[in-house]
Amino acid sequence: MTTQPDSKSLNVWDYKPWWCQPWSIVLTGITLISGSWLLLRLWWLTALVAIPVITWMVFFVLIYPKLVAQSGILLDEKASE
Repeated sequence: MTTQPDSKSLNVWDYKPWWCQPWSIVLTGITLISGSWLLLRLWWLTALVAIPVITWMVFFVLIYPKLVAQSGILLDEKASE
């Protein structure tokens, strides 16, 4: 699908900066979890780091885009043009 320059996209990631893209979120999460293990070598501390980081990744990569799509906010923005 090609979009015209004056049309707004319905993809939530088109409105986010480079540091808030799925690849950067996943890469940051993996780096934090791996770094915790490589620096400390304590599985329980790595697990304490991993739980909120994985929760954060799941929310922003999987749940957030679906919530934005369901809310219709991008449709409303497109219709207001």
